[in-house]
Amino acid sequence: MRLFYILILGLGLFTSGISQAKRPIVLSTASIFNDMAQQIGGDHFSYDMIVPIGGDPHIYDPIPNDVQKCVTADLILKNGLTFEGWLAELIENSGTKARQVLITQGIKPIQALTQHNSTDPHAWMDAHNGLMYAKNIRNALVALMPSDSQDIELRYQAYKSSLEQLDEYIKLKIQSIPPEKRILITSHDAFQYYGQRYGIRLEAVLGITTDADVQTGDILRLNKVIKENKIPAVFLESTINGKLLEQVAADNHIVIGGKLYSDSIGDSTSPAPSYYAMLKHNTDVITTALLRENTTSHQSTTRANPWYYWIAGLVLLAALVYFIISKVGQSKS
Repeated sequence: MRLFYILILGLGLFTSGISQAKRPIVLSTASIFNDMAQQIGGDHFSYDMIVPIGGDPHIYDPIPNDVQKCVTADLILKNGLTFEGWLAELIENSGTKARQVLITQGIKPIQALTQHNSTDPHAWMDAHNGLMYAKNIRNALVALMPSDSQDIELRYQAYKSSLEQLDEYIKLKIQSIPPEKRILITSHDAFQYYGQRYGIRLEAVLGITTDADVQTGDILRLNKVIKENKIPAVFLESTINGKLLEQVAADNHIVIGGKLYSDSIGDSTSPAPSYYAMLKHNTDVITTALLRENTTSHQSTTRANPWYYWIAGLVLLAALVYFIISKVGQSKS
């Protein structure tokens, strides 16, 4: 009897393994799209991504294992808009037969401010655009598994509703910031879609890609913006070294408002383990920091006023003279 149960258990594990193996593989180029696919596709698919969580897709260098991922994939979800400059060569080298779907179809791209004839790839930073991403992913998943279309549609509708609510939430939060304080300074120019949708001005050290060199003019421009608008905080990004922006903050005597997520979601222990959580976390951090009072003006006036030093020096000199006179008087007595 014991042997019978062992055989039944083994058979169950074996058939489960076959079932798992038969699930179509959905490969996303980045973690944001991988999360979207999982929210919509549920258990009907297996999921993988090329750029790992925390990686920078702009400067990613594919590894041999990525070739194998492409070979075994049934569907590849890509952003386009100059985001994955390394992808075409990777796919060509792999010889994959997977269907490739551009999930930014239907989205009006923003032209890059610094790169000529280039588009800004960060369309997902606008939750309203996120609805188009979700629709394109839904359509791709249904085409891959028509037999599961009903459940995929139910999951899509629930996800769509959550993104619509998120879009409204972000609008209200940003509107709570006084208009003159709605200036967001980040490491690279990943928030233009966010800014256009929700009404906030964007400034960044780098352009839309992180592989450019920082120019002295970029730093001077940021310093000017901070001083003229009394900006209370600047923001780091999870995938970019923040030393340069930290120095900008120190030079201007303002704070780091927090860490934002733009090109990658966070891991399961982070405050942004999903696309939804990423945009909500960013909005909460931005709102809290930009509602701070900027004390830079008062501090710099105090430091720059020479009368402050003259008065302090006279007080110290008077105290020293008084001390010497007291000692002389004591010695004579």
